Amino acid sequence: MAARVSTLDAIVVGSGPNALAAAIVLARAGRSVRVYEAQPTVGGGTRSLPLTEPGFLHDVCATVHALALESPFLKTLPLADHGLEFVQPDAPFAHPFDDGTAVVVERSVEATADSLARDGRAYRGLFAPFVRRHAELMEALLGPIGLRHPLLMAQFGIRAIRSADGLARARFDDERTRALLAGAAAHGMVPLEKLATGGYALGLMVAAHAVGWPFARGGSQRVADALAVYLRSLGGEIVAATPVESLAKLPTARAVVCDIGPRQLIRLAGDRMPGRYRRRLERYRYGPGVFKMDWALHAPVPWRAAACHRAGTIHIGGSFAEIADSERAAWEGRVHDRPYVLVTQPSRWDPSRAPAGKHVLWAYCHVPNGSTADMTERIERQIERFAPGFRDCISSRHTLGPAALEQRNANLVGGDIAGGAADLGQLVARPVASLNPYATPIHGV
Repeated sequence: MAARVSTLDAIVVGSGPNALAAAIVLARAGRSVRVYEAQPTVGGGTRSLPLTEPGFLHDVCATVHALALESPFLKTLPLADHGLEFVQPDAPFAHPFDDGTAVVVERSVEATADSLARDGRAYRGLFAPFVRRHAELMEALLGPIGLRHPLLMAQFGIRAIRSADGLARARFDDERTRALLAGAAAHGMVPLEKLATGGYALGLMVAAHAVGWPFARGGSQRVADALAVYLRSLGGEIVAATPVESLAKLPTARAVVCDIGPRQLIRLAGDRMPGRYRRRLERYRYGPGVFKMDWALHAPVPWRAAACHRAGTIHIGGSFAEIADSERAAWEGRVHDRPYVLVTQPSRWDPSRAPAGKHVLWAYCHVPNGSTADMTERIERQIERFAPGFRDCISSRHTLGPAALEQRNANLVGGDIAGGAADLGQLVARPVASLNPYATPIHGV
């Protein structure tokens, strides 16, 4: 790792979107910055690879990018000039039921509310005020730490602090609407009876109405690639296929920025930490892992509910109670026989991902952290439940369990794609409880 300049202003460890964003901030300020990445390509959780057959391109981890469009920082970057284009499905997401019907979140709050019968008025009242002010809301939620739009955040916080279970029961009468909320809340990988899980549903559903749940044309790798190209245009360097084994072995730099988890920071610099700080990092909790599947299909998924053909994302799980039981099981270390499955079908709107007339499908379910269970049969059975004949459409499949995911990205400890248990206590004290939680007691890190 010989330095190319005598002293760099900054080194960034990792090359996921957060790392590349940090490097861009530094480069824009005229600082010399170099990014080190262990894998051959940049991207972290935004990588795409031909996992199944030639001509089929699959997103290895992240695939839907609603919050990229809402990000106050990413809005300032000319990523479209560097090859990034988002494609929107006809509807952000759908939730099918065993009777062959589905509820759908449309881009329009009004159209969605109109489809919810007796819950329409309640749905409109919950979401319309936040969708109207989504830019301010997301600036407060996703921007740098600080007090922004306090009245709006107070209104949001009163609702978001509730459990998904409490919010659904207080706001909606119909079990179908409650299930719709559960499917969005379960993205948080936290049991739905825990505080603040209602906030996961609210934030994601506001984004669905405000900006959609889009895919990156050509795969999620395009997000990282556009960030990397822009960084290089500012003079930043990227060194790939170069694992960092110790911060002490890095070239001289005035600052080191680590886009890694607490466990990785201990591995790279534990001997340089005060004992108290290290013990605080060692107490950091990781949440459930995921079992990820990708398919090459020779035909579209034959959803029984016609509405599912219009949605980019499908939440598989049936009732609120079933989804809640599945999320609770993964949190408690149990494998559920009918797991909540998050499915996306990007090639319906981005044909560049598969040969003509064929498709890719992406899905995962939550499992206990580090689980070795093979969930292939359970996941496919859940999809088949709402799409009879699905298995007949499969040309080939690829699976990634928690260990394989962590091997591809060391930050995914035990397959935890959230980078740590995201319950309320840890969400507000991440990675440690501090007024400046991102600073470390190691000089310059």
